[in-house]
Amino acid sequence: MSDARADATGNVVNDGRNGTVKQIICIKWGAKFGPEFVNRLHGMIARNITPPFRLYCFTDSDEGLHPDIAVRPLPEFDYKAPERTKGNGRNRGFGAISAMSRVVLFLDLDVIITGNLDDFFSYGDPDDTILGLNPNTPLEKMGQTSVYRMRVGKLKPLQDIFRADPQAAADKFKYEQRFVTRNAPGGVKFWPKGWLAHFRMHCVPNFPLNYFREARIPQGTKIVIFPGNLNPPDAILGRWDEADEHRAPLDHLRAAFDGRRRESFGKHIRHYLRPVSWVEKLWRE
Repeated sequence: MSDARADATGNVVNDGRNGTVKQIICIKWGAKFGPEFVNRLHGMIARNITPPFRLYCFTDSDEGLHPDIAVRPLPEFDYKAPERTKGNGRNRGFGAISAMSRVVLFLDLDVIITGNLDDFFSYGDPDDTILGLNPNTPLEKMGQTSVYRMRVGKLKPLQDIFRADPQAAADKFKYEQRFVTRNAPGGVKFWPKGWLAHFRMHCVPNFPLNYFREARIPQGTKIVIFPGNLNPPDAILGRWDEADEHRAPLDHLRAAFDGRRRESFGKHIRHYLRPVSWVEKLWRE
């Protein structure tokens, strides 16, 4: 028998604890990610969580999605999205989340789940807004929003700020991570160190070992995130992004000198990736 808590009105507090449903959301729009990203995310969740759970996908197309995924439409906003600033795509998700109840865990479509997800619901207080710590800006203590948990409705003031002047907000904060970190009511907290691993920064060996060793999963990692252009299909093929091509180690080094490189010499020699077998093994329905 469930010992789920109830609020003052007698309704069950659906925070993913004490046998209540663990609610997970993702957002898919446009053509960048196909339905296989959502379906594989659902499969990884199912293999790494104590049920009951439900994955909700807010999307502009439900074509090809697994029938066990709850499909919800993307919200229509009454303001114009920023045009001059990159990195604010998830602002569209704030309105979508308002359709949910209680506590939700947001996951990017291109993560790889490597450990049990239960702790992402039991950690801290259900009222906390919890993000990853962005490894690119350790001194700033900026959040990383590939994996974050929130109580529905708590971040609504962020949408109000954004609606007032979307371009000004984008110009000021540059990235949605900074926007959320600086404006979340009550502040944000961070997941314990080691729960999240940044694929390029924490998994890929540094030069020159990247030419000899496959990327690894750091001990204790529960989710590997893929910020930037390098996504799971690229890791499987051993390329730095979809515009790259996998070469044998010596040929990649030769390309640094013979004009075949697309970027600076330093970046070229660092941006070598051997095909990653564990990504292919884990990234499946």
